[in-house]
Amino acid sequence: MTESTPTITGSVADALVSTCRTTLGDSLRSVVHFTRDDFDVLYVRRDLYDGDEAAARAAKSELVESERTGFGPQETYNAGRNGERPEFGEYEFTLRVFSDGFVGRVVAGDRGVIVTTDELELSEFEEMEVALRRMLETNTAG
Repeated sequence: MTESTPTITGSVADALVSTCRTTLGDSLRSVVHFTRDDFDVLYVRRDLYDGDEAAARAAKSELVESERTGFGPQETYNAGRNGERPEFGEYEFTLRVFSDGFVGRVVAGDRGVIVTTDELELSEFEEMEVALRRMLETNTAG
């Protein structure tokens, strides 16, 4: 993974961050866009990592490695058994709940977005994840 190789354009990155900021407000901690091979830290709240971009990237690197596993389940869940739609519908997003906040992941095709937040209502997360999925599906060329 290299810091100098962006996986998406600046305008797509700005749109992803804007969507997250609009739906989640000040609870938003970070936004990371990732592929199977690379990632970009698109946003980190100012009070985190003392403004140190290298520290933020190092911390998010571990998170991305854990969340990349989402490509396999997303493909498996959407394919279902024998290529049929799963009985519980198609994969939408993953939400991990922690004592002090959330990690959300949405995967569409060969790309995904990870969002970290302070505590908030589940409905706020769902609205943001649906919007991110649409953006990822329509901006596949980056």
